[in-house]
Amino acid sequence: MITRTLDRGGWIFISILIAAAIIVPILNIATSPSSPLHIPSYAVALLGKYLCYALLALSIDLIWGYAGILSLGHGAFFALGGYAMGMYLMRQIGTRGVYAHPTLPDFMVFLNYKQLPWFWYGFDMFWFAALMVLLVPGLLAFVFGWLAFRSRVTGVYLSIITQALTYALMLGFFRNDFGFGGNNGLTDFKDILGFNVQAQGTRAALFVLSCVALGGCFLLCRAIVTSKLGKVLIGVRDAESRMRFLGYRVESYKLFVFVLSAMMAGVAGALYVPQVGIINPGEFAPSNSIEAVIWVAVGGRGTLTGAALGAFIVNYAKTTFTSGFLAPYWLFMLGGLFVIVTLLMPRGIVGTFRHWVAQRKAKKDAAKAEPNGAQPQAAE
Repeated sequence: MITRTLDRGGWIFISILIAAAIIVPILNIATSPSSPLHIPSYAVALLGKYLCYALLALSIDLIWGYAGILSLGHGAFFALGGYAMGMYLMRQIGTRGVYAHPTLPDFMVFLNYKQLPWFWYGFDMFWFAALMVLLVPGLLAFVFGWLAFRSRVTGVYLSIITQALTYALMLGFFRNDFGFGGNNGLTDFKDILGFNVQAQGTRAALFVLSCVALGGCFLLCRAIVTSKLGKVLIGVRDAESRMRFLGYRVESYKLFVFVLSAMMAGVAGALYVPQVGIINPGEFAPSNSIEAVIWVAVGGRGTLTGAALGAFIVNYAKTTFTSGFLAPYWLFMLGGLFVIVTLLMPRGIVGTFRHWVAQRKAKKDAAKAEPNGAQPQAAE
């Protein structure tokens, strides 16, 4: 059973997600707006967005924290998943668009498209769009990873190439003739599975789905990192050459976890779009991918729960500090936070806490092992 792999922190994390999935929709739907317990719909959408970011951070922690693959372009997979869902939502608009065209989205009518591009076919069906949410990021990650890992591109060189990948995609999606709405992207969504995407109940349902997706991916990641596969990945992270010498096909392990991570990022992007209401090429911006890495570093690399926690903390701070007089200084504050965490808490928040708990436990064990009257030795 996957739940057997959970430690105390994992149980707490899953319990919080379950509680949030139950309490937040109830306080949003079943309470009066005048009640102090009421959670407004905009807050539900905001929390849902944080959950999507937490899932993106989880996917990065899986490859960076356990396999040593520092991707600075994971926002590309997040955005591709978002575009796949956005294309489905655009096809649901139908004749309710500004130009009332039965087939073409508004931006295509505006740009004088005569017919629907071939890569838009099938996106009028939810199951097809859901499949593309997984397949498109996964396929791109497979091709990119197969070329990079087979050529033994590692370290800072791999990080730079991943940045180049997402930057190239951003430039491509900014083009009007690329078929994805240019710099305006995809927006003005109406329905999802026949339900009004702006309705209170739909927002609550999307929030619950985000909780389920984050919890499910967390359990999957936890099962992987505590299995033999996870031990191999940690071995690749700490001593890649030695693992090759022992006969492991390092490229295959790295490729598997990289593709899985990209698909998780795609799911995060797909859940993000209907809750935010827009997807545009700005999501491919390299700065977004770097921010996601900072979330993981702040929360604690290689802890899974820390990655999700870091995403919540940093994005809550971003929401708070970018709405007042401190808004022009947000990027400096974010950079300063990263420097402080790197210098003073290299294990991140959760990693530092776990280290502190382990030290206390070691001291207690040492004290119990000492004979009466002897002074306990300090644990390392």
